[in-house]
Amino acid sequence: MYKTLSPGAIGIHGLSLSESLDLAKATGFAGLDFSIQQAAELGAGAARALFEQAGIEYGAWGLPVRWQADEWRDDLAELPRYAAVAAAMGANRVSTWCPPSSTEREFDENFAWHLKRFRAIAEVLNDHGIRFGIEFIGPQSLRPPDKHSFICTMEGMLELAAAIGTGNVGLLLDAWHLYTSGGALDDLDKISNADIVNVHVNDAPEGLTMAEYIDNDRRLPCETGVMPLAGFMGKLAALGYDGPVTPEPFSARLNAIEAPMEAAEETARAMAELWRVAGLD
Repeated sequence: MYKTLSPGAIGIHGLSLSESLDLAKATGFAGLDFSIQQAAELGAGAARALFEQAGIEYGAWGLPVRWQADEWRDDLAELPRYAAVAAAMGANRVSTWCPPSSTEREFDENFAWHLKRFRAIAEVLNDHGIRFGIEFIGPQSLRPPDKHSFICTMEGMLELAAAIGTGNVGLLLDAWHLYTSGGALDDLDKISNADIVNVHVNDAPEGLTMAEYIDNDRRLPCETGVMPLAGFMGKLAALGYDGPVTPEPFSARLNAIEAPMEAAEETARAMAELWRVAGLD
């Protein structure tokens, strides 16, 4: 597994693909999560050359389908073009997230609704050899009593992946969501490297109960020590996980740093500490 930068996850926006790669390289990241739209604008060959010249591995690219919107079929029609670009580059990991509740649909109806849309997406991706990671969302605050609860655990997301049935669907596994869903590190003993498409890491604010965690208020890895990240990384290592590990702190403090280099350097230091405490150096 390798440390991967997602500029947007630490409040850095507006960079070109070349600028993002330069930032990742300058701050010691081995991989970059990137926009497939930016890559497609350049063309697969040119985008691949930029990664090769920088010596940076592919992280995951964000799914370019607004699958929760009415326009999702329009985006689905464009997905083969993007998937072909990714396949030509050799970037075979894409991911999205799945809301843990609904104001409209009870569980069974919602499962069928997601199954239909995710299967259509997964089939296109599978035609191009692309793996599709779906993130379950853990915080209790996103499952209020006035909404219908939906998938919010690792086990539930694996059941959806199996029901999709295309063989290329797995987890976007986020340490935050495993923790806030009430999951345990030993849950990772039930899965394999093949179940994980990509990984996010972060830490939790101090002094809060599980019910008080807000999804967009997290911390950099090892910043507070609230979450058992050394054990989490150790489990991934034992699984032989070989993909990208991306910090996603959603930190107002970090986002307020105006200089991209400064924000990326602080994030890189946090990732170095994570590797150290997990014994991965």
